[in-house]
Amino acid sequence: MANIQIRKYEDEDAEVVKELFTLGMSEHVPSSFTHVLKQPLTQMFLMVTFCALITSSKSFLLPVLAVTLVLAAVRQMVVYMFNKYIETTLRKDLDNIGRTYLRKNNSCFWVAESDGRVVGTVGCLPAETAPGFLELKRMSVRRSHRGMGIAKALCQTVADFTRERGFPAVILYTSVVQTDAQKLYEHMGYTKIREFVVPELMAKILNFTLFEYRLDLQTDQERD
Repeated sequence: MANIQIRKYEDEDAEVVKELFTLGMSEHVPSSFTHVLKQPLTQMFLMVTFCALITSSKSFLLPVLAVTLVLAAVRQMVVYMFNKYIETTLRKDLDNIGRTYLRKNNSCFWVAESDGRVVGTVGCLPAETAPGFLELKRMSVRRSHRGMGIAKALCQTVADFTRERGFPAVILYTSVVQTDAQKLYEHMGYTKIREFVVPELMAKILNFTLFEYRLDLQTDQERD
């Protein structure tokens, strides 16, 4: 991990942090589209549409065009869902990172810098759904700098921060389509403790699942 420095966020990093988050989330559109296509409900709908049209029209071209249009509409729906999530996040905690992460107790935000360029981010906050734990959030590494151990170092930074403050565990949430992230977290010692479908109606229809992971830590007091 040559020439990589992990440091606390500074206000000058705001735009590049938002860019990294946006690019990182947008990368999951293709895998999310594939996930939707694998769902039995989706496959049944496409099959029924195709069979109904080919039976009623006696034409092969019409059902093919109809299914193609449906697939395009489904992909646009996935794009819309991700864009909506990105916009919501940019309006919330990433709108003012200093206020959200640096001016509150037991919170922090870090960037990974390579040759003066920000190439990775991670933050942590007290977990809203698990009082007494900290939550790892907004992990992202620029595609060109993956495979260099940056994500592992950012994960370890959060773990050390959590341990130093006497918290027993770190939790995080990731989605069913973020398979590389799941492998990373499991490699870092996280255990998957729960999975659940996102509560929004469309996510329920598409069976879009979130995984909750937890890393149990040995605090300084326990070591003493």
